[in-house]
Amino acid sequence: MEIRIERTATPKAKPADETKLGFGHIFTDHMFIMNYDTGLGWHDARIVPFGDITLSPAAMCLHYGQEIFEGLKAYRTADGSVQLFRPEENFKRMNVSCDRMVIPPINEADVLEALKTLVKLEEDWVPHTEGASLYIRPYIFATDPYVGVRPADHYMFVIILSPSGAYYSTGLNPVKIYVEKKYVRAVRGGTGFAKTAANYAISLKGQQEAHDQDYEQVLWLDGVEQKYVEEVGSMNIFFVIDGEVITPELTGSVLPGITRKSVLQLCESWGMKVSERRISIDEVAKAYDEGKLDEVFGTGTAAVISPVGHLKWGDKVMEIGGNKIGPISQRIYDTMTGIQWGTIEDPFGWIVKID
Repeated sequence: MEIRIERTATPKAKPADETKLGFGHIFTDHMFIMNYDTGLGWHDARIVPFGDITLSPAAMCLHYGQEIFEGLKAYRTADGSVQLFRPEENFKRMNVSCDRMVIPPINEADVLEALKTLVKLEEDWVPHTEGASLYIRPYIFATDPYVGVRPADHYMFVIILSPSGAYYSTGLNPVKIYVEKKYVRAVRGGTGFAKTAANYAISLKGQQEAHDQDYEQVLWLDGVEQKYVEEVGSMNIFFVIDGEVITPELTGSVLPGITRKSVLQLCESWGMKVSERRISIDEVAKAYDEGKLDEVFGTGTAAVISPVGHLKWGDKVMEIGGNKIGPISQRIYDTMTGIQWGTIEDPFGWIVKID
């Protein structure tokens, strides 16, 4: 794919203190854009200065939510080089989301090349501080100036970059999770498996209720019986019960997380007993009462591993592992981040170098 590059005439100052990057509010000098028009396909691939996008007030994405996105990171290694973690999986999942939201598919090899070109151009923005990284947000949205419900004829594909610190201000300290019993996030046949904006807007009400009770995240139950565990608002969820690593199976209402997939592969490579299956909140509570709920942790691109120290289900509050990170969670975190930052060998072929 031919990519036109327009460099900014006014480069921004890089953050002076990388320990105070936060998450998702600082952006680099450039972004990648390409357009889709029915009859032309995806075209006009370009890297341009980061800036506002002009849309019609009638743009279909604003009215009917035809939008999808992804999230991944670039990491700086000890020798100063930059690398990506399983980016092909993100673009593969993006096409799954495209299909569900009736958006034209992307050429995965082309957009990976576009991403590598953009990251190479913005290489100086990749943080040097331990634990910090360059967050990458590819997304697609409908741009037709039309107030009517149908698939659009015109789209934009954009990639923006954001140097970011640790996702959670508390670092690896365990988080408190609230089990939502009133609202639901997704149902089979819906959009739960797609990475689309509406899924996250839907989760905000439950998130607000969790915060009102001094809990940091929401654990969603299935949308039919509100009995089976599905996922946390921004993470997949894992339970270690009597030595078995368990995560909810992918039935169409759970996002197929790339960190989730990697954790399963890691645990299997270590010879652990791993299960992808339906697990009810009653089973979790029973395991806790019997002293068999060893660990609970979330997985996601931004957080990597997030240990859970408290789980609240109705009036029942379960303190897990003495509110400390467990040995399996710690081992997974150390291995995943070691591979991502290049401090340990990658035996799986997950790393893509930025040349």
